[in-house]
Formats: sequence, C-alpha cells, structure tokens
Amino acid sequence: MLHCGNSASQRARRANSLEFGGCTGLDAAATRRVADDTPFPMDDFPMSLPNQAPIPELYVSYESAQKLKAEAGNLVSHDLSPRQICDLELLMNGGFHPLKGFMGEEDYDSVVETMRLADGALWPMPITLDVSETFAEKVELGQDIALRDQEGVILATMTVTDKWSPDKAREAERVFGADDEAHPAVYYLHNTAGNVYLGGPVTGIQPPVHYDFRARRDTPNELRARFRKLGWRKVVAFQTRNPLHRAHQELTFRAARESQANLLIHPVVGMTKPGDVDHFTRVRCYEAVLDKYPGSTTTMSLLPLAMRMAGPREAVWHGLIRRNHGCTHFIVGRDHAGPGKNSQGEDFYGPYDAQDLFTKYQDEIGIEMVPFKHMVYVQERAQYEPADEIVDQDQVTILNISGTELRRRLQEGLEIPDWFSFPEVVAELRRTKPPRSKQGFTVFFTGFSGSGKSTIANALMVKLMEMGGRPVTLLDGDIVRKNLSSELGFSKEHRDLNIRRIGYVASEITKNGGIAICAPIAPYAATRRAVREDVEQYGAFVEVHVATSLEECERRDRKGLYKLAREGKIKEFTGISDPYDVPANPELSVDTEGQEVDNCAHQVVLKLESMGLIAG
Repeated sequence: MLHCGNSASQRARRANSLEFGGCTGLDAAATRRVADDTPFPMDDFPMSLPNQAPIPELYVSYESAQKLKAEAGNLVSHDLSPRQICDLELLMNGGFHPLKGFMGEEDYDSVVETMRLADGALWPMPITLDVSETFAEKVELGQDIALRDQEGVILATMTVTDKWSPDKAREAERVFGADDEAHPAVYYLHNTAGNVYLGGPVTGIQPPVHYDFRARRDTPNELRARFRKLGWRKVVAFQTRNPLHRAHQELTFRAARESQANLLIHPVVGMTKPGDVDHFTRVRCYEAVLDKYPGSTTTMSLLPLAMRMAGPREAVWHGLIRRNHGCTHFIVGRDHAGPGKNSQGEDFYGPYDAQDLFTKYQDEIGIEMVPFKHMVYVQERAQYEPADEIVDQDQVTILNISGTELRRRLQEGLEIPDWFSFPEVVAELRRTKPPRSKQGFTVFFTGFSGSGKSTIANALMVKLMEMGGRPVTLLDGDIVRKNLSSELGFSKEHRDLNIRRIGYVASEITKNGGIAICAPIAPYAATRRAVREDVEQYGAFVEVHVATSLEECERRDRKGLYKLAREGKIKEFTGISDPYDVPANPELSVDTEGQEVDNCAHQVVLKLESMGLIAG
C-alpha cells in the first residue's frame, strides 16, 4: 500500500517503532519497554507455544498517543458506525491480525474472490471503511483522517491509500452466496453501508470505551497472557450469540474432554443478528451458570465482534480470530453463523457447509475444529447425548426444544422444563422478555395518503386505552411532521429521515413497555424494514397495510393534494410521481373501501389478540 511520508500517522510510527505496543499482562521489563517506546525482543518470550506469545497490535505508546491525539484534532474526521467501531477495535488490538488497517482495493478484491489477501494470506471477510459519497469527496489519497466514536472521541487515525466504489452485488454474491436482502448482511450492504470504501493503515490511539462488563473484556494479548500464566497449552473456544442452556453445557464439556483442552466461553457482544437476545441479558445468563463449570479449567471473555452471519466464510473468520486470541481448538456448529431463510424460504447455507469449509482450511487457520454435536435429552437416562450416537432411539424418549419453541414459551409465559435450561437462565430471560401480553409493542400503519390510516389509528388508540394496562401513544404522520420534523421537506431523503425518527420514538416507547401506534405513509420497504429492526429489539412490530386503492384515495381527497400532484404542482407525491412499495408480508392487510372504521380497527384488535399482545 502507499504511504504518505509526512502524515501524522507515520510520524507517530517513526516515533514509536513498538511492534507489540499496547500489550497487557506482560512482565515488568516488557511494560517498561512499552513506556520507553522500544521494541520487544522475542528472546523475552522463550516459550515454544504460539498461542501464548504476544501478537502485534496497532496501538502506539501512551506518550505517542497523546501527541497524535493533539495533532489529529485538526484532521478531517469520520464518525464511525457501530459496526465500524467493532471492526476498528479488533484491528487495533490484534484480533484481526495480520490486517494493518481497513482493506485497500487490491486486498478487498482478492478477499471477495479468493478468500485471501493480496499477499496470499487466508482471510475470508472484507474489512472495509464504508463512507458516504459526500465524505469521500473531502478526502484525498495520502491524506490522514481521524476515526472517532459516536461521542466524538478520537480512537485512531488512518492514512487513506485507496478510495473506490465497490460492486456491492458482486460482494454479496461472492461473500454471502446470494444478492438477497433477506440476508441481514446483504441488506446492510445495500441499505446502510456507504457507497464508497476507503482503505489504508490504521494507527491506534485508544480503544473504544466500554462501561459494561469491563472485567469480562479481554484483548487477544490479555487472554494469551492469562493462558501463559495458567499454563494452558490447549484452549477450545465456544462461539455463541445465544444464552447457554443445559445442552450447551454438555456440548462444551464433551468438546473440552475430547480435545483434552481448557474451555474458553467466548460470546459475541458486538453486533449479532437482528432479533437476537441483547448482550446485556445474555452475559447475565452466562454469569449465572458459569459456576456450574469447573473454575480451574474454564474461563469466559467477551468478544466485541460485528458478525456478518456469513455461514461457511464466517466460520473460517471466527477460527482466525480465535487463533489470534490464543485458542488452539474451536467448536464449529451445525449451520454455524447461519442467517436463516432466504427469499425463497430455504436455508442460505447447508447445515454442514461451515464445517466442510473449515476442515478444508484447518491447517492454514492454525486451529483445530471440534465439530458441534446436536445434543438431545434422553428421558429414561436423564442425560443429554449426541443425537447421532443414540443406538436405541426406538426404545427411549428423546426430548428437545427448538429456539422457536423456546421463544413461544417465553412469549406465552409457559413452563420451560428444568431438563432444558437452568432456573437462573430462565429467570433472567423472563425478566427481560416477559410474556407478550405484558411487553410493549408497535402497530405501524402504512398506505397511500387518504387511505384511512390516521382514522383507523385513532379508533385503535381509543380501543386500547379503553382496555387499559399500558400507555398508548399515537405517532400520526401529520402530528410528527409538526412536532418532530417541521424542518424537513418531502424529498426521498427527508421522508426516510422522518420515518426513521418515528421508528426511533416507537422503539423507545416499546422498550419501556408502552404501545406505539404509527400512521405515516412510509412508502419505502427498506425504511419500513429498518424501523421494524429498531422496534423488534424490544418488542413486537405489527405492520398493517391499509390497502385502499389509489383511485379511492383520490376520490376521498379533501385537501386536493392528488389534483395538485397530477398537475405537477406537488413534486415526488406518493402514488403519482413517486413509487409506493406494497408490503410483501404485512401482519395484517385492511381494505377500507365499503367498511366502517370501527370494523377496521376491530380487525387490528383481533390480530393483536391472536399474536398474544393483548388479552382476549
């Protein structure tokens, strides 16, 4: 890659030639070298085990960081997205070794096509800094930029060596197997990520600040130092983004026993699949059952990774990351990091594709795979056993609860048996996810102007207030325009921003146990999906398509808006000069033609009852 000789980043690199800067958990001599800006001679680490030796980080020393932070205050700044913050943290602390920064175009192209960096090193996932076209226009090659978190704190600088517009459809096809927006990472690629990629080496100033579970967060070098201190020659990592139940405990016990290794429970607490249990709840669940593991051979650490749900490629990526964290073995699950169903209702990846690809590259990854075994409960023997090893299946009772069934039992407040999970875990899940009839939720009406959205929404609000039990808030399109978005126009960008504001308020209402009723036009499917994802972190999202025809809406038009739109006096008017994306799978579709308002609102009430959101 190109390097700009007078850049602030490179002045810091020359001032600090520390190859392993920022390593923690090292001996006193090594710590003095960090402070003195002198490199580590590898003779200080005479161990023969590669999983215990320090690995390179991208941080400069404290003194250099203070100088660089002052200089970086005058640089063009990029405010990182949550996913980019996760990526930057693992770049800086060595979790993404051997990457030295965000990928340039040559590395990106090679990774997309071959799962290898331009120098031939195995690396399956593009790690790119996506930015808007407006920001990209302000940046020249060779220029340094400051990378800031969402509070404006400078975390690193980057020398921009590459700037290009990627072929996102090709990236989706090659990396995720299909250009299908049912895949969360493909949806992110097309609807959230910027249209320009910047690449270049990163100089780390300070890690992102985490206020939660700080004692559980370890860098790769901190884990390696712990393994060195404990004398752990073999370590098997367990990747998870879900709470641990009894089957997981038995699985991890068996994996550690079969590989004769110590166990690292290494859950992802960065970004996972939309709709997953939040990481605060999950970590409380992990801590609740950690004492059920032998303390001398088990530890837990949190991984700030932004998952892509890329199945086979993701498994290889996870293996490389765990190797960097000092692990020697890695449990690869059935349909590892799979995102679920595609637009045709089929799984994106085969159940064992991830294990097959990992096996193919296992030697290069430098970590041994321990295949996940599907564990089921055998009632007569009161124990979990691998499903494919039960020779007397016809003579015993095999019990299992799927993730879907578990969610249903939680939503409906039904019993979750002790053989399936630990009481402590169930109690924690119930605390965060009470039965649906006690959760907040959002009803989101969408349809043409004049379709009857606001009228039905008002009637529904009155019916729900009559029932009582939860506060109800109406976020009508006109009301929001007046009170939250008065400065916005009616361009696509401004309409999207207006809907996102409505979604944000609705998600906060839902999170706090209330009912949000939204009634905007919301013409774009991508924006409605983004609002759904915001809300579904906290409760149910019920999309109601008010499917009144355009002709009927024009006939009802009291304000004369459609007439003005057809005369060209109102630009970008939904249904006339701007498209409306008809909802593909709304929870409910209501046609108001020939129906009374009360009947339409009653249909919504019945739907809410059938979903368990209100009592019947």
